[in-house]
Amino acid sequence: MSTDQDIGRQIGDTILAGFVDYIAGFRKISRRAQRHFTQREWTEQDADSRQRLALHRSTVVQTVERVGLILDGVADRRGTWRTARAHYKRRIADRSDLTLAETFFNSVTRRTFTTIGVDNDVELRWFGATTVPRGEGRAELFATASRFRDTSAMVRQILESYDFEAPWADLEADARRVAARMDSFLIEEWDSLEADGIDMLRPVFYRNKAAYLVGRLRQLNRVTPIVFPILHGADGLRVDTVLLTESQASRLFSFTRSYFFVEWPNPSELVGFLKSLLPMKSLAELYTAIGFPQHGKTSLYRSLYRHLDHSHDKFVRARGTPGMVMAVFTLVSFNVVFKIIKDRFDPPKNTTRDAVKRRYALVYNHDRVGRMVEAWEFENLSFDKDRFDPELLEELLKTASESVRVKGDSVVISHVYTERQVYPLNLYLREMSTAKAVAAAIDWGWAIKDLAAANVFPGDLFTKNFGVTRHGNVVFYDYDELTLLEECRFRTIPQSDDPADEMRTQPWFSIEPGDVFPEQFPTFMSFPRDVDREVRRRFDEVHSDLYTPAFWQDVQARLARGDLPDFFPYVEDVRFRRRPSGALG
Repeated sequence: MSTDQDIGRQIGDTILAGFVDYIAGFRKISRRAQRHFTQREWTEQDADSRQRLALHRSTVVQTVERVGLILDGVADRRGTWRTARAHYKRRIADRSDLTLAETFFNSVTRRTFTTIGVDNDVELRWFGATTVPRGEGRAELFATASRFRDTSAMVRQILESYDFEAPWADLEADARRVAARMDSFLIEEWDSLEADGIDMLRPVFYRNKAAYLVGRLRQLNRVTPIVFPILHGADGLRVDTVLLTESQASRLFSFTRSYFFVEWPNPSELVGFLKSLLPMKSLAELYTAIGFPQHGKTSLYRSLYRHLDHSHDKFVRARGTPGMVMAVFTLVSFNVVFKIIKDRFDPPKNTTRDAVKRRYALVYNHDRVGRMVEAWEFENLSFDKDRFDPELLEELLKTASESVRVKGDSVVISHVYTERQVYPLNLYLREMSTAKAVAAAIDWGWAIKDLAAANVFPGDLFTKNFGVTRHGNVVFYDYDELTLLEECRFRTIPQSDDPADEMRTQPWFSIEPGDVFPEQFPTFMSFPRDVDREVRRRFDEVHSDLYTPAFWQDVQARLARGDLPDFFPYVEDVRFRRRPSGALG
């Protein structure tokens, strides 16, 4: 007869087997990225992205089911689980992916016990590395190139060291372009052509239609990123640009983009190296960027609660226009907003809680193309009641009682989304200079077009549903009306023979679900009244095609043909070759 100790060890082994299956599947999918890039299999790459995203949840669910069968009938469930935890911890102690293994265990634990907050009795407590991983890592992680008298020769040697199993279109010309850009940067920024060396990561980062070679340029105590984006066109491989600043590299790893395919056995080493390049990026963002959003959530969760332990400000309403679907609040000192689905939606909103969740899930699985904010979904969070502004708490209990309740001295939130805080576009247009407002307005138009090219229609085109990142990029963050562009029918408003029709409160023509009338967009894409008229004029000058059904129908036709546009995570001006005039994305 098995003892509780035996059962505990069996549970620990079962959870570890589930994790091993997950990691094996993750790495198998990630390895396919090189083949997709080499063979230009862009649709296959896109499909792999969704498959890999679903892998963690599906493996956790399967593991919970297996563990449930073992645990069935056990009297001391929590005691047995503590045995499982201790056994699991011993077995993963020497693994290179220790932190991910710990997150997997806690995912299974929380589903098994329906944990509220942190349950230190059964979870792995503040496990793994809570500080920044070392940026050096094993020697195998990166290769170091010494400075040559000929920068072009050095660049060529770096590029040739990666085997893409595809020919270069013009390697010599690419090396010269990169070298000229590097030398110019070193003279302007470091006042010297001398550098101690370049450390280039051996693993290649793949995303969409590009491969990225990531490294760092060192001189004494100074470090700057160096990134080579590689495109594979019909004529072969080409270097599209070279990124040489923290700001440029930060956009590459933005919370508004889909995750990289990058294959390395020790993710913490990889994150440590990236952190040395991007010190402003959190561990949550970096783990997420390399394809581990579940561990990214864990890191965000930990950092939030550590922050609460060392801060005193209260949760308050977030800036911006209150939404009809979401109650939104923030902790000003933490740079994150919390979004809770309200119990009821006032007209004209015609949606449901489940529909809102499906739209947020769509964003999670979709290519965000640099224009949609990452939304982290959490369940059963617990906070001290005294950290809430009383007016905010009253509002949450009144409008979102299905998700928020007070339990003793705690506020328990059963379901919430978190997003990086951005500057609401309607406020940005009102509060910034005319020049900055014009730039944001024009980028707003490009954001809508980029989303369209990615098969996304925002639904709500109000400025209050968009925001501006610290890099000045306009992004979309309110998903309760979002839909796939292919599901829309873009129509021209029919002409009426009766002048009285123009005065009717209801349309004189039939409207079916999915109908969209771009001629009405100027009404919805309104600018705050106190914004300089020049902002509207410049927007219309660049983006008046958004008001025509023809524009949207043309995008739909491209999507139907399977055309996948290029979306570049850097500004057009830094590219060695520009996109054709009129191209989307």
